[in-house]
Amino acid sequence: MPEQGINQLPEDIKQQLPEHAQQIFAAALSSAQKDGLSEEGAREIAWNSVRNEYEPGSNGQWQRKSEDTAIHNKSVTSGGN
Repeated sequence: MPEQGINQLPEDIKQQLPEHAQQIFAAALSSAQKDGLSEEGAREIAWNSVRNEYEPGSNGQWQRKSEDTAIHNKSVTSGGN
């Protein structure tokens, strides 16, 4: 399957997501497809990648999460005993 760019994304995705989120979606979709995932699996990976930084707003449009939320979702590495 050809590499996806934001211009090749379906209209429904382009209408929902801001440009930066479209870029995340397209890059994750392309990478997952290159790794051999099915179309459905690649789309799931792409949506999960978008959800790391964005969330759906009350108007149906996705918006960037606040900084605090993004920080809390990252793993924390600590030293050993």
